[in-house]
Amino acid sequence: MLKEEILERARIVNRAISELLPVKEPEGLYKASRHLINAGGKRLRPAICLIAAEAVGGNAEKIIPAAVAIETIHNFTLIHDDIMDRDELRRGVPTVHVAYDEPTAILAGDTLFAEAFRILTLCDVKAENIIRANRMLADTCIEICEGQYMDMSFEKRQKISEEEYLEMVRKKTAVLIATSCAIPAILFGTDEYSEALWNFGMLCGTGFQIHDDVLDITGKDKIGKDWGSDIVEGKKTLIMIKAMESGVDIEIFGKGEASREEIERAVKRLEECGAIEYARNKAKESVEMGKKQLDILPDSKAKSLLIELADYLVTREY
Repeated sequence: MLKEEILERARIVNRAISELLPVKEPEGLYKASRHLINAGGKRLRPAICLIAAEAVGGNAEKIIPAAVAIETIHNFTLIHDDIMDRDELRRGVPTVHVAYDEPTAILAGDTLFAEAFRILTLCDVKAENIIRANRMLADTCIEICEGQYMDMSFEKRQKISEEEYLEMVRKKTAVLIATSCAIPAILFGTDEYSEALWNFGMLCGTGFQIHDDVLDITGKDKIGKDWGSDIVEGKKTLIMIKAMESGVDIEIFGKGEASREEIERAVKRLEECGAIEYARNKAKESVEMGKKQLDILPDSKAKSLLIELADYLVTREY
């Protein structure tokens, strides 16, 4: 049921992407911009946006450009993250800087960033609400950059607290999910729901990222990117923070490369010390708190879907 609902909205978004993000001249730039988008992805954020639009009583068709804008920003961040992390695989295909080259990848990300704000203005709602939504998206992008900088700076420090990690996650990942949830309320002028939807998105987005960190370690070949990359790159995830607090030493942590056997041994140690289970529980707790924020919304199929989707964020296998 939920998968079908997400797929239905993903198809809507994909059709809109073809219309709103065409490949044009210079062809190489736009093909690079569309590289990860064309590779697939679950379109979770734009699907959440369209479902939230229905949950506040709006006509989702009127704000399809907002859903596309959110997906566009998401892909902009992925392109630049992959450059900074030197990752070579994303969604089962070579990353943009590998498939093309690094300067082209930077420009492709920049192009998507600018396109998002242009596309958002195409929503069929009041102009003043589009202005407010654009401001929200701009603030979101600033926070994403702050979160990415925090994530990078953590690699240079020996010790990171759980609260520091959670603040980084809120900025780097959760804020775009929160925007996906709240921007329909802004666009339709149903401001009475915007704060609750924002909080729902922040809490569920935090759970989503913690679960993503778990999948990086446990997902193996299902995740469509370099398995165990967080460990070898020295990422201070909640899992590693808990392992360090327990005095567990992971030899390949921050080494830059490791064999599959070495990664498997590291994962086993992280499971045995309870760090992975701790992170799983933390993700589920965050989502449970998030779901309570939706009490203010009138009962509807869309509200039920948001609740179901929240659970999916921390139970998915890839």
